[in-house]
Amino acid sequence: MTSEQRVAVVTGGTGAIGSAIVTALDTAGYRTVVLGRRGGDILADLASESATKRAAAEVLDRYGRVDVLVHCAAVIDPMPLSELDAGRWRTVQAVNVEAPLWLAQAFTPGMAERKFGRIVFVASDTLWSPPGARFLPYVASKGAMIGIMRTLAVDLGADGIAVTAVAPGLTDTPIARSVNDPGQIEAVVATQAMKRALVPEDSANAVAFLASDGAEALTGQVLVVDGGSTMR
Repeated sequence: MTSEQRVAVVTGGTGAIGSAIVTALDTAGYRTVVLGRRGGDILADLASESATKRAAAEVLDRYGRVDVLVHCAAVIDPMPLSELDAGRWRTVQAVNVEAPLWLAQAFTPGMAERKFGRIVFVASDTLWSPPGARFLPYVASKGAMIGIMRTLAVDLGADGIAVTAVAPGLTDTPIARSVNDPGQIEAVVATQAMKRALVPEDSANAVAFLASDGAEALTGQVLVVDGGSTMR
């Protein structure tokens, strides 16, 4: 890595969409750093505030800078409303909502010094088309994420930091198939303007664009990558 090479941190970078994002950013010339609970360049339990902050410090100590933060890590944990408890609710919010806040807190001072930064949240189009109460903690976390994204965009824009989100539709991944009924992906495809299953590269390409110099005027916005199922 050269001293001027931009560094991109990707949480959840070992999953299907996350690994596609890593590949897209690698191709764009970034030095990508993967934060993950079970794999990646730096191990971190993103459900823990202290562990997340330690991981952020380790990134800065090892790589010297962070120019792009992509938060792709997520806990879904579907359950009936009758089984929802505070512990499971808080775990989803800790990983999906709080972890990117602690990472942004650590990385944005350096971005501001260099007058360049990109924060991209991976949200979900379920915010506009909720699939039901089984996914309540997950959908609520994505709503909070978008609220945070817009607020940070206002606060950080003067320092050259753009904050945006990509909201994938139901993407054909192993996790998606594990939490959806058989045929659900095909049923969603039928609602799309583009009649094909979404693949991880669809969202990854959108993230790579938002991380680029060409997206300088885009901040506080959500790119919905769902083949036209949700028109925003």
